[in-house]
Amino acid sequence: MNVADEYRAWARELQVRARELGDAAERATDPEQRRRLKDKARRATEQSERANRMDAHDADPGGQ
Repeated sequence: MNVADEYRAWARELQVRARELGDAAERATDPEQRRRLKDKARRATEQSERANRMDAHDADPGGQ
């Protein structure tokens, strides 16, 4: 597995985690717990997006 494949796999895992956290936030009855779960989901989504950008950058032979 090369670096680009690792970034893609990591991004997919983060996307799944973000979706699970978002779903859990929707089910949460406690407002504070809902907020924490939404924050975690947002951070996981942001990390996934960064991993996708790193993958795209790594896959570009020119580094752009």
